[in-house]
Amino acid sequence: MPIIPTIALGFLALLLAGGGYAATTKSPEVFGHPKGLYVLFFAEMWERFSFYGMRALLIFYLTKHWLFDDGKSNLIYGAYLSLVYITPVLGGYLADRYLGQRKAVQFGAVLLTIGHGLMAFEGTGGQSDPTINMFWLALAVIIVGSGFLKANISVIVGQLYPRTDVRRDGAYTIFYIGINTGAALGVILAGWLGETYGWGYGFGAAGIGMLLGLIVFVLGRPLLLGRGEAPAPLSKSREWSLYGIGVASVAVMWALIQYQGVIQNLLIVSGVGLLGYVLWSSLKLEPHARDRMFVVLFLIALNPVFWGLFEQAGGSLNLYTDRYVDRGGVPASLFQSINSIYIILLGPVFAALWVMLGRRGWEPATPAKFGLALAQVGLSFLVFVWGAQSVGPEVATPVLFVFLIDLFQTTGELGLSPVGLSAMNRLAPRHLASLIMGAWFYMTAVGNFVAGKIGEATGGEGGEMTKEGTLQVYSTIGWWTIGIAVAVLAVSPLIKRLMHLDTLRDDADHAMAGEAELAEPQAAGVRTAGETR
Repeated sequence: MPIIPTIALGFLALLLAGGGYAATTKSPEVFGHPKGLYVLFFAEMWERFSFYGMRALLIFYLTKHWLFDDGKSNLIYGAYLSLVYITPVLGGYLADRYLGQRKAVQFGAVLLTIGHGLMAFEGTGGQSDPTINMFWLALAVIIVGSGFLKANISVIVGQLYPRTDVRRDGAYTIFYIGINTGAALGVILAGWLGETYGWGYGFGAAGIGMLLGLIVFVLGRPLLLGRGEAPAPLSKSREWSLYGIGVASVAVMWALIQYQGVIQNLLIVSGVGLLGYVLWSSLKLEPHARDRMFVVLFLIALNPVFWGLFEQAGGSLNLYTDRYVDRGGVPASLFQSINSIYIILLGPVFAALWVMLGRRGWEPATPAKFGLALAQVGLSFLVFVWGAQSVGPEVATPVLFVFLIDLFQTTGELGLSPVGLSAMNRLAPRHLASLIMGAWFYMTAVGNFVAGKIGEATGGEGGEMTKEGTLQVYSTIGWWTIGIAVAVLAVSPLIKRLMHLDTLRDDADHAMAGEAELAEPQAAGVRTAGETR
């Protein structure tokens, strides 16, 4: 059965995690990193297996099973992803104040296992089928589960390292490879099962992957060495009341996912409130810490631009690939694995590249990396449009250009996403660590909703996608993003100065996490990677 390889890989993950624990008395590290990193690697790998396996099928499930038109399907797709990235604000806040990151991740994994299991109930299809309410419930449970897990597991990665540890960008890149290993496996297996044998098989495989992630995390707890625990002793009644808040949030998400216009208003109001709170908190800090928080806000503001374009991959680009690309009979959903495979191949190259450039003083500043990432994602759409138009309107787009758009977007992603995760944690004060990580994911949520609106635009006035209409939209967003990228690169030297890399220290006032540019504190005689000297 196709599920057997999934289970076998899960047992391999457990074996590796368990084997590391057995050897902790002899060596605290494996391949130069704490063993807890590999527990988080495998737990997140299986969580991403489930998430991306379901994501690859979602747009087709909406159009082919529930029979929504293309525009509406893209809007639902974007709304779902935006809520997935909003809820880390709640999960991060509760973890910071009460639960601790480990218990928040564990609770989120339980919800995700249940949610992906509910996706396997497909009913007869069509919007008049009452089973569609089970579908909305499944999405709601997944949304809340992601909120408790996503930001907090990234925070635990940072807590394994001191702030000036030169391994931290490498650790986040390793973690990112785990994310994309799971994503590639999930897309290939769940996508193939869903499109070949039925939706329930694909979504069921995603559910099994999430269960394996939960098992890995629970069994690997000793290797985390006490990281991510509650900030103060927590009574059982208080702990269960916090879980109750999570369960109650499912009902809210069940309603929101069905009314996308409400989500748009929510994003505007809550976004202004969240960023206003972060800004207000920043004004209370000492000058250098305050400047770093201004940098955090600048980087966060660029998130929606990048992800608004990037997330066309699972929405409008997925539909375009299904209908207008010469795929050679390969199921369209499987092309969603290209990005993850590129990251697995290129992630180590980028990790080594940053270290090599850092030692020579040539590494771009973090703001410059963001600018380059935006340039690449904008260019990816322009290249795709050129390739599609070069063969004429009546000819299917060569599949080569699907590989090229993913290549440009992947190299851009590697310059923004792991670097951004690292920057949020390192530049933020310790007491705001999870909130800032939540704010990072929140603006990713805005980007995903923007992606839904862009996808909706490809549906035109009648809601149905056309080749020429989609290419026109892609050309417009490509050129706009290139312009934004040029502006970011122009101001990046000023933004870098506000980071005050020379005064960063491993002290109790800041988050123990990483950022792509690690300062070289001359007074302490410590050489650290990434500063442009």
